[in-house]
Amino acid sequence: MEEDYSFSQEELPEDVSLVIVDDDTPFLQRLSRAMDQRGFEVRSANTVNEGMAFIREKPPAFAVVDMRLEDGNGLDVIAELSRLRPNARAIVLTGYGNIATAVSAVKLGAIDYLAKPADADEVTDALLAPPNAMAPPPENPMSADRVRWEHIQRVYELCNRNVSETARRLNMHRRTLQRILAKRAPR
Repeated sequence: MEEDYSFSQEELPEDVSLVIVDDDTPFLQRLSRAMDQRGFEVRSANTVNEGMAFIREKPPAFAVVDMRLEDGNGLDVIAELSRLRPNARAIVLTGYGNIATAVSAVKLGAIDYLAKPADADEVTDALLAPPNAMAPPPENPMSADRVRWEHIQRVYELCNRNVSETARRLNMHRRTLQRILAKRAPR
């Protein structure tokens, strides 16, 4: 039996236009389908350019944008949406969560910042949360070891997978970094 995820008309605002921008096609398709079932009018894009075109064509009331896209930074999409429709509610999704990026996203107009993989319930709750509402704590937050590992991986990628440069920037011994990189991600 298929569950009904749609919201009542009282719960949804009048304008339910939503743009989702993510270069992970399977995730984009799943999230688009789930948000459509919840009553949103979804348009989905795989690139920054495609997302910008949708926003310029008809600025949506809501947006869900991945931070890192193949052709650029999702924050550019957030900034453009904020410029064209200041009252739009946008959230940023990313697999590389850190405080500096979250602050940048909020300054550019995002109302929330969710770590991937975020499910449709989390996305819906974030989009429809009352202004200035505190987000509930995550059900399964990443462990401190996982957050550390994610940060090291991000710096490693930003240094073009150069172990010596990554170790220097992280103020870490190169051999220690090599051991960490050789291990699997902690849970």
